[in-house]
Amino acid sequence: MTLGKDKDDFLQMMAAEKGAAQNSIAAYDRDLEQFLLWGNFVAASDITKRKIEDFMQYLHSRAFAPKTLARKLSAIKEFCKFLYSEKIIEDNPAQNILTPKQEKPLPKFLTAEEIENLIKTATNSKDYRIQRIAVMIELMYATGLRVSELVALPETAINYKKEQITIFGKGSKERIVPIAKHTLQTLEKYTQLRENFVAKNCASAWLFPSTSGAGGHLTRDAFYKDLKNLAAACGIYPSRVTPHVLRHSFATHLLNNNADLRSVQKMLGHENITTTEIYTHITSQKLMNTVCTKHPLAQYRESEE
Repeated sequence: MTLGKDKDDFLQMMAAEKGAAQNSIAAYDRDLEQFLLWGNFVAASDITKRKIEDFMQYLHSRAFAPKTLARKLSAIKEFCKFLYSEKIIEDNPAQNILTPKQEKPLPKFLTAEEIENLIKTATNSKDYRIQRIAVMIELMYATGLRVSELVALPETAINYKKEQITIFGKGSKERIVPIAKHTLQTLEKYTQLRENFVAKNCASAWLFPSTSGAGGHLTRDAFYKDLKNLAAACGIYPSRVTPHVLRHSFATHLLNNNADLRSVQKMLGHENITTTEIYTHITSQKLMNTVCTKHPLAQYRESEE
């Protein structure tokens, strides 16, 4: 059995048994392929702890980001664990290799005014494609969808009567998120605009269909590029506007308005609440105003003036 076959079996296992998303499978494939080509390994037994450490040092010397290093090492660890469990190797060479520590950057987010500006500008455009972006931005900001969930959203996912959306996220895990009435009204109006993106005499299951997209729906890359162009048109630095920033904005604004952390976790589809807790480290203007007006020292200084 070749090492390439072992890798393919591993990827199939991650998809079938662990329910890894297609994007995750593709990332595992790329990272493992890079490692196997670098080491010129012939058999699984050629993979040693020293080789793995040398590979990580090689990546470090090429200035890979800590987050990327951690992801690549995670892929190697999972692969070695699989090889060991299948008795392809006698020992797990990656078992005691420590993952490099990395500081988690605070999520970037837009203000409510900036998001409103994006939506208003896109809505007023004469271009159907840009008008559709307005709908997607509002839906993403209203529900905290991941961009992969947004573009591949079935039209049937929207329940107008119950005012909610059913999402199949990472690992095909289902979650239900409520939708504000205003966004539902936007989606109802969008149904007519949607016809411009469906081929004549054809039907499409997707909420955001595309005649050119490989999957039959708008691609993440296309949405990303349109979003950047829209940001520039609004006078917002394009580097500040990404699909993930819209998701961050959803969570940040909810927590800044006293939303329950557990509820936000469920709506975002985070498996671990520690992932959601990073949003609590963002100092909101509301909290700053509270300190400046309610703290005894602030009141003491005002009485002296």
